[in-house]
This record gives sequence, structure tokens and C-alpha cells, in this order.
Amino acid sequence: MKTELKTRVLIVGGGPVGLTIAMDLAQRGIDVVVAEIRHRGEPPSVKCNHVSARSMEIFRRLGVAKALREAGLPADYPNDVAYRTSVTGTELSRIPIPARRDRYTATGGPDTWWPTPEPPHRINQIFLEPVIFAHAESTDGVRILNRTQIDGFAQDAEGVDATGTNLDTGETLGIRCDFMIGCDGGKSMVRKQIGAKLSGTDVVGRVQSTYFRAPALLGLLKYEPAWATFALNTRRSGNLYAIDGKETWLVHNYLHADETFDSVDRDWALRTILGVGPNFEYEIITKEDWIGRRLVADKFRNRRVFICGDASHLWIPMAGYGMNAGLADAMNLSWTLAAYLQGWAGEGILDAYEAERLPITEQVSQFAMNHALALQAQREGVPQDIEKEGPEGEAVREAAGRALYELNVQQYCCGGLNFGYFYDKSPLIAYDQESPPAYTMSAFTPSTVPGCRTPHVWLKDGRSLYDVLGSGYAIIRKDPSVDVAPLLAAAERHGVPMKVVDLDAREGTEVYDHALVLSRPDQHVAWRGDACPADCLALIDRVRGALGKSGHATVESSAAVIAV
Repeated sequence: MKTELKTRVLIVGGGPVGLTIAMDLAQRGIDVVVAEIRHRGEPPSVKCNHVSARSMEIFRRLGVAKALREAGLPADYPNDVAYRTSVTGTELSRIPIPARRDRYTATGGPDTWWPTPEPPHRINQIFLEPVIFAHAESTDGVRILNRTQIDGFAQDAEGVDATGTNLDTGETLGIRCDFMIGCDGGKSMVRKQIGAKLSGTDVVGRVQSTYFRAPALLGLLKYEPAWATFALNTRRSGNLYAIDGKETWLVHNYLHADETFDSVDRDWALRTILGVGPNFEYEIITKEDWIGRRLVADKFRNRRVFICGDASHLWIPMAGYGMNAGLADAMNLSWTLAAYLQGWAGEGILDAYEAERLPITEQVSQFAMNHALALQAQREGVPQDIEKEGPEGEAVREAAGRALYELNVQQYCCGGLNFGYFYDKSPLIAYDQESPPAYTMSAFTPSTVPGCRTPHVWLKDGRSLYDVLGSGYAIIRKDPSVDVAPLLAAAERHGVPMKVVDLDAREGTEVYDHALVLSRPDQHVAWRGDACPADCLALIDRVRGALGKSGHATVESSAAVIAV
């Protein structure tokens, strides 16, 4: 037997990236089918441990941030990152990070300054994914097909025909869709079939990783617990993540270049990293060994088929930017695809995803790899006297702790990676003569330069600017006397959703230095000025992807060459 289905968008893969795209598309009125090979409720592997601030902004917009905040570690469990000679040994330094109970109210320290309504959240994927799944499953317009494997597909001018298999019954499935998105992981079938090839650094490092249960470990700690604890000694260095804050843990044993997963005794390495003796009891739940890579696909699209997340890029998860980069992909693609399917955007809007995300992916993956190499150098250069007693050993530990803090505070309080990146070669953005400000992993300068993240400000009534921007375009107006009627009329002519958000004189004056800033649905600046452009229709054609590569309007547009 063969079942036939029809949908606007088929998403292959029901992990966090695929489910996030599904939710956003459905909330924009686009019906979606998600095909996932796992059983309903089957947990993912224990990998992602961090949701970035930018990702939490996405989840806030989708209405699931509050539920995510209530999941994961206990509310009062410290989210700190600690550095010790072993997990149960002497502490070298600590990066203070607020527990989730204090996340919105904590002040002081390196991780409380976030210019956003949603700072980061430490949560393992085994707790995160069920929350997202439940929210997606309850969203009108989303249909999730568990135990469904998509085997292949064929494209034509109007859509995609995918074939799949029900893994429980063996039944064949046919799905006709307008577009298909591959969120099917590092071994992506979709990536392979569209002819995209990964390139970069195939092996940055190998990690022998073990998910285990040890109820007694908390009682052996000499210091306050931490979300992440890095152990550095001359015998074996690694790090430990608290999973449930009670008895389950994930330990990473970083292998040397000449070691393999099987050549290092797992039990010895785990005990050495923890600093426990032969009588310490623990239970291995799963082995989660992995290879850190820096690989980026050479294209993210073939006509009506796109790839997102690990299907399009793989890198060592420094700064937690594996899943989070995939979520950034998801929101970039989702609104542009919805705009086209809603009928108000031109075909050029579909070119923006690869034009914007591929360069950023390459850039951020370099940040992650370089940081991983710097950490590797620290692990391999652990001073011989780091565990020596007396003043000499104390001096060594103090210096090591300071170096560890200074290097790693960049990745655990990484404002630059969250908010500093910009799109500088987009077909949808009307650029001016000003260059975006440079950024590092940790630092950035909020800016209204087109292509940058729309700067967040708190409004005088206590609301976040992001909560009032809406799901379409928004004209952020600093001076209410500036007439925006021509721009609104041009948007209305082509059905582009656009609203006006007026700032009070005291709101955002330090960063909103133009009278008008046009913010996209994904909170990136599309244009700015002190008055409406001379040709508002041309600007609208630019932002809705209705201009050809020459800068001229396409057939469907009535506007002429852009002049803004």
C-alpha cells in the first residue's frame, strides 16, 4: 500500500532545528509536515547543553521560552563554569553564571549584561527537545510523522515529490510539497542528493564521551557545584556537565592526536578526570563519542530544496554554537520561504538564505575551531606543578586559573557571536555607506547599519522592543513627525506586512541614530534613513526579493531601479 500526502513544506528531520522551522512556518500560516525517524517521545542523544540568547529570542517569539526556562537543571543549581585540577580536586577559577531562578534579575559578573529580553539558558537537549516537540505538536498547521524515513525525492518546476517509508509497517509514503527542507543531520540524505559537498577540517579533535549516572558524585565535591567543570592535570584532562543536577552527568575525555576511541581505557580516564578512586561507583548510560569537525557545505539550496543545521555545517561545539547556528539558519529561511508562499515576495527572496547564511557559517565556524585549538593548547600545556602543595603550587594554580578564565569567558559569555554578526552581501538589504562594526566572540557594538541585528531596547512601559515588532517588517521611528505614509503605501501595494513602532524620546537614543530603521521579520536591519526614500516602491521591491541581480525590478514589480 502507498499513502499519498500533500503539504506546502516538507521538513526532513524532527530535531530542534526542524521543529523550530515548522513552528515558525505554521505560525505564519504555512502548513508543514515533519518526517522524523524516531518514535514519538524517543529522547535524543545527550549532546547540546546550551541555548544561546539569540535562540532564546526565537523561542520567545514562538511562545515556548517560558516552558524551556522551567526545564533542565533545578532552578537553584549554579550555571557556573568551574576549572579544577580534577572534578573533586582544587578549584583554579570559576566563571559565575546565574542559575535559571536568577536569570532575569542577576546583576554583576560577566554574564548578566545581555542586551535582550532572553539571556542564555543552560539545558541539555534531552530536556529541551520534548518541550519543543510538545509545542510544535500542538501548533495548528504542523503534522509530525514519527517513524518515517524519507528515502529520496524528485523536483519539477512546481514542487517536490518525496518518497518515504513507515519504519514500523513498511508502508510506502508519497509526499507532494512546494518546498522541502533537509534538517536530517550530519549524514544528511538531502544534502547528498542536492549535490552539496562538505569541505573544511575533517578532524579538529576526538572526544571520548560518556553519559553516566553517579548519585554520590555531588557529595564528593569540595566546592559549590557547577553546570560545567573542567579538569586539568598532567594525567588526563576533560570536562564534566551536570545533566539533571542530581545524579546524571556527561564527561568529555579529549583524546590526544595519537589516541583512538578504543585505545584509551574509558574507566581509567573517567576516574582520573573526576579524581575518584577504584571504589567510586557509577553506571554508564550511553557512550557518546564524537569527532569535532569544521565542515561547511558549498551550497545550501538546489531549486526547491534547502538544507539547514548539521545538514549544512558541522563544527566542534565551542560557545554552544552547533544547534544554535542551526536555529539561526531556521529563522532566516523560514520567514523568507513563508513570504514567497504567502505571495508577497518575489523569487529573489529565496536566494537570500544561502547568500546570508553561508558566509556567516564559514565565519562562525572559524571562531569555534580557533577557540577549540586554543583550549587544546591549554590542555596539552598543563604545568607539571599544578597539583603541587605549598606556595609554589599555589602560584602555578593561580596563573593557570587566570589564563583559563580569560580564554573561556569569551565563549561562555559570547555576546559577539550572538549579536555581532551581520549580513553584508544580501540581495534583500539596502546598504548605505557605513560599514558594520567589527565584533569578537565576546564583544560587539549594537548598530543600525543595514545587515546588523536590530538593536534591542527596553521601552518605558517595561516591554521589550522585540515584543512589539510583530512577525512582519517594522518601521522603528525615533521621530514621530517623520511621514512614513509613502513607505506604508508601497508595502501595502504588494501585500508586504509592515507596521510602525514609535520610540519615545528616551528610548534607544544611544543606538537609534536615524529617524527611521526598517527591521526585518528576523530582527535584522533592512534599511535606515532620516526620511522615506525617494522611491519607496523600489525599496519595497528590494526587501521582498523582487529585484533582479542587475538591481532592476522583475516582471511582477511595477517599480524601477532602486534609489534609496
